[in-house]
Amino acid sequence: MNHPLPSTTTPSLRIRQHSLVCRLADRIEKIWAQYLDLSAYDMPEDLGYVEGRLEGEKVAIENHCYQTPQFRKLHLELAKVGPGLDILHCVMFPRTNYPLPMFGNDLVGSRAGISAAIVDLSPINPERKLSDLYDRQLAALPTDQFSQHRDLPGWGDIFSPYCVFVRPADEDEELDFLVRVESFLTIHCQNAVRTEPVQTAAEEMALREAQRYYCAKQQENDKTRRILEKAFGVAWADRYMTQMLFDAP
Repeated sequence: MNHPLPSTTTPSLRIRQHSLVCRLADRIEKIWAQYLDLSAYDMPEDLGYVEGRLEGEKVAIENHCYQTPQFRKLHLELAKVGPGLDILHCVMFPRTNYPLPMFGNDLVGSRAGISAAIVDLSPINPERKLSDLYDRQLAALPTDQFSQHRDLPGWGDIFSPYCVFVRPADEDEELDFLVRVESFLTIHCQNAVRTEPVQTAAEEMALREAQRYYCAKQQENDKTRRILEKAFGVAWADRYMTQMLFDAP
């Protein structure tokens, strides 16, 4: 079933970004609309689209957010720093009564190509392990053939064994990464609509705490925080990190 995307800000940034950022943003929203029952998400008005300055260059950030019965927030962020740095950031936050992993996807691109591309379905449970269903489905995907794998950050114990973190070497590898994201996202959306919520308060509390742990770890990303602080100030950066990028339940 296809579900139309709720009205949101005009996608003005993506048409001026790296081609893979543009294609991936379109593909993510297409898969969401195909499988999920989307409705609008009430995000702070002043955080939908913002502009700042970083070392003389204009910084623009554009946010698209939705919600579904299974997810409290689907967040797609597009950012552009000057004419040469393009960023895509996407996270799907499950509602705390749904035992689902956390889909996360980031791209960092420039005129020289994509320097960082990551996608994962990170386990959000007390054991920090994917369910048998997700484990089987992800293990069945073709082995990735990327030539330049990157090291996960020191706070990266939240990621699954199936996390892909690479620097695509050429257009073929960029396409391979796009296909990998499609596979992860399709598996996740198909499973989500078939998943039943947990039945006890104790189970929900455990899921809530696991999601808080994930958000706390992501907030340790000093590189993102430093860029935001330089462009918008310390107080704004902290609010954005904790209320938009990784708002813990």
